[in-house]
Order: sequence, then C-alpha cells, then structure tokens
Amino acid sequence: MKILITGTAGFIGSRLAERLLERGEEVIGVDNLNDYYDVSLKEARLAKIKDHSGFTEARIGIEDRPAMEALFSKHKPNKVVNLAAQAGVRYSLENPHSYVESNIMGFMNILEGCRYNGVEHLVYASSSSVYGANTNMPFSIHNNVDHPLSMYAATKKANELMAHTYSHLYQLPTTGLRFFTVYGPWGRPDMALFMFTKKILAGEPIDVFNYGKHRRDFTYIDDIVEGVIRTLDHVAQPNPDWSGDNPDPATATGPYRLYNIGNNEPIELMHYIKVLEDCLGKKAEMNMLPLQPGDVPDTFADVQDLVRDVDYKPDTSVETGIENFVRWYRDFYK
Repeated sequence: MKILITGTAGFIGSRLAERLLERGEEVIGVDNLNDYYDVSLKEARLAKIKDHSGFTEARIGIEDRPAMEALFSKHKPNKVVNLAAQAGVRYSLENPHSYVESNIMGFMNILEGCRYNGVEHLVYASSSSVYGANTNMPFSIHNNVDHPLSMYAATKKANELMAHTYSHLYQLPTTGLRFFTVYGPWGRPDMALFMFTKKILAGEPIDVFNYGKHRRDFTYIDDIVEGVIRTLDHVAQPNPDWSGDNPDPATATGPYRLYNIGNNEPIELMHYIKVLEDCLGKKAEMNMLPLQPGDVPDTFADVQDLVRDVDYKPDTSVETGIENFVRWYRDFYK
C-alpha cells in the first residue's frame, strides 16, 4: 500500500514511517525541516529511514499548495497520515500566524489532495489540548470541546471540524487522533522531558510550572504509533445511529471518527521528575512557577472507543518510557 505521511522528520512521523516500512508499505514522506527546533535532530531521524527502498522523500511544506497538489497527483497515495503541524502550546502565544499557515492552510491542502485523488482514509493528528477548559475527567471524545485555551488547541479543533465537513460532503473517511503528552526516544527538544534531562545533566535548575501540581496522561511514543497504525487500518465508517437531536461529537452520518490515544493514567509531574532523577542518578534543582497561560492543570484520556474499535490500549509505564529515553539521550548526545 502507498501511504503519504506528513511530518516524517518529526518525533511521531519518523517512528511511524519506520514501522510502516518494516511491514512492507511504500511511504511518501513529506517534511520541510523548518528550524522551529534543532534541524540536525530532524536529519538524524530521517537518516534512519531515507535509504529504505520503499521510502520517497518530498522536502516541502504542507502549506505550499502547488507543491502539495503536484505531490498528490504524482503519487496517488492510498492512505494519508497528517502529522505535520506547528506544534507547541506556549509558542502559539508568541507566533499565532505560523499556526494558521501550517495547521489550517496546510490541512486544507491535505483535505483537497485526498478529495481529488481518491484517498481511502485520512488519519490526522489532533491533540488533548482541544479539551481546554473541560474539567470532567477522564476526557471523553463524546464531550463537547468548544473552549480551547491556546491558538494551538484552536487550530486542532478546527482540523476536526474541517475533516467532518469533508467526510460529510465528499464521503472521505477521516479519523482524528487526540494525542496525550507524547514522550520517549527521539522526542522534541521543546518538550518537558527533553528540557529537564538537558538541564539536570548540566546542573541547571528546571522550571516546574503550576508549582508541580500538573497531572499528565504521559503516553510513550511506541504506544502512540501502534494506535496510529491500528486506526489507519480501521477505515472510518458512518454512525447509522447518529442523531442531530442529540449529536455525538466523536462520530457522524459521514465516515468520521475521533479517538483519544493516551495511557489512561494521569501521572503527577513531581513523580515524573522523580523517575527522571532516578534514571539520571542526579537530583533536580527546581524553580517552582505558576500555571502558564494556555496550559491546563490535568489531562486524562478515556480510551474506551479505541479499545472497542481497534482492540488497543496504551500501557507503557513512565518508569520504562523514561528509562528508554535517558538511554537514548545519553547515546545520542554522548
């Protein structure tokens, strides 16, 4: 099968491409390798897959409409996984325009490419951040999510609405995946685990927001990728019982689905830091700071639908995941 993956130099995209190539799929990998963070890390991720006979690299941005139209027309992928996006909640407060360009305009180009080239299934990355001001735990895909707290979250919610429209109008099967705090080897340098590790090893203090009272549904990279593959193989179907009188946000009369992919187990930030300290064999010096604008105090994924539909539940413990990350970090950065 020919699968187009956007964001193949990214944390999740590179691992997904690796897994799909291993099982014999043909992968067209799209990434513009922007400088939001260390490009050499992105190049190193790509180096693991670029020499594979089934891999074709396209170094373009998804917001480049003519380039994306030409790519879809040339390769005619069977399925598409859109992971390319401007990431980061806090950065969206500084540079909101980049989120509109990549996450809205870019996603529009993906939808149009799928529409005009007979794509069988579009799977795309949403985010747990769409739950925003919701406090009803665990977060359910059947809950309303109309109160995002950052521009990043708003663009991800917009992606879900745009996908719904294309599923309704053109019967394009779309599946949105709300990822919960992904971590692990080859992770992003702007994420907490990476920053904490770097600073603890350098003997520098770490910034601990919300005075350490965060709880996060930390989800290991391989669990995320397994969830993506299972939902990619499980093409979205219409919900015959859907009713406009009592609308279910997670399904539709068209082939539209949403899923949470999370560990279904919130972990206190201070425990996460303690596990990291144990793995590094070094104590952290902490700057205790208030809740940051755009952040939410807790996340907790309800994964019942994922279990029911694709028979999968992420289960890697933070003890195992952090140990794997630290081993990779020490090896990669010597």
